[in-house]
Amino acid sequence: DIADRYVLLLDPILATGVSAQAAIDLLLSRGVKEEKILFLTVIASTQGVHNLCTKYPRMKVITSEVDAGLSDDNKVLPGVGEFGDRYFGTEVPSIQSIQPERDADFFE
Repeated sequence: DIADRYVLLLDPILATGVSAQAAIDLLLSRGVKEEKILFLTVIASTQGVHNLCTKYPRMKVITSEVDAGLSDDNKVLPGVGEFGDRYFGTEVPSIQSIQPERDADFFE
């Protein structure tokens, strides 16, 4: 009976929107009307919002914050890091990401 209901689709961070599109397409294939899908996110990139709103114009996107954009590796900027990795403890920072280029930069 999901086709007769409103669906709250939750994603903590909307970056490119690719994962969200897969979930939305699954709901649509199960008969959920686009206008009955409410996509909720805590932080969104401008690109992600644009991608979802362009592809699904009748769906509502609800967020607490729209950040400036995406990094070269498609992470929301400034964002809060990769939520899934942080939540599940799978993020492994490289030494380059935590070590300044010069030691003097560390103390400035």
